[in-house]
Amino acid sequence: MTGTGKRTKRPPWLKVPLARAEVVARLKPLLADGSHTICENARCPNLGECWEKGTASFLILGNRCTRKCRYCNVANGSPSKPDSGEPEKLRHIVRKLGMQYVVITSVSRDDLPDGGAESFRKVIIALKELPGVKVEVLTPDFKGDRAAIATVLKGGPHVYAHNLETVERLFPEIRPAGNYRRSLRHLKAIKGCKPDQASKSGIMVGLGETWAELLRAIQDLRQAGVDILSIGQYLQPSRDLVGVKKIYTPDAFAELKLYAERLGFKKVFSGPLVRSSFRAEEGLPA
Repeated sequence: MTGTGKRTKRPPWLKVPLARAEVVARLKPLLADGSHTICENARCPNLGECWEKGTASFLILGNRCTRKCRYCNVANGSPSKPDSGEPEKLRHIVRKLGMQYVVITSVSRDDLPDGGAESFRKVIIALKELPGVKVEVLTPDFKGDRAAIATVLKGGPHVYAHNLETVERLFPEIRPAGNYRRSLRHLKAIKGCKPDQASKSGIMVGLGETWAELLRAIQDLRQAGVDILSIGQYLQPSRDLVGVKKIYTPDAFAELKLYAERLGFKKVFSGPLVRSSFRAEEGLPA
């Protein structure tokens, strides 16, 4: 699959207001120390709403990914050396914003022996030192390294997420450096390492999957022990990335939500603009 060269026209339910200038001005200075948000790097459509509320999903380990997924707007290339001061920098930002729920994700760092797991652990610990702060992590697959998962869990995240993103047939085209079954094993290993750990995954729709393939992926995630599921519409972030093959209606998302709930997921977010980290605090187990 290659980029389409043009964007698919969006229906009304996929249109969102841009972030107000004063909201961007509030957060931008706090990122001047080299910190990054996935909100900006992935061109998330919900940036305005989240930043209005003083929340953001932070991108650790730099903003250069060692992989090149066909849907992702994060730049790939040679990443920089991990910043030992990153935990303290993020703690400062979270404290200044008064955030109570923080999502931490990262680029894939296949160049590092542990894939960056130790950096996740240190950031989690640093943020949990702030009163009342809860932390959700969204990690790459660590190339199937179970020890890396255990390292992240030592930090004590409140929710551990790893996104499946698409159906098995499309992995070679959409996530060429990933592996569908490896991602499922990763999610299953979270519970294997810590049975009471809340786990989460997300799927994008509109990449060319069939309805039957989509239902199969949802079933596979439930069988892997995933507690929280997010389902959202893929939106082409740039002309160089894979184009949108189908726009799903709100009714279709409602049907998927009902199906997933019947399978036993504890929380399901399903809608056109749903993203893994959008309103993430609402999925936190009681």
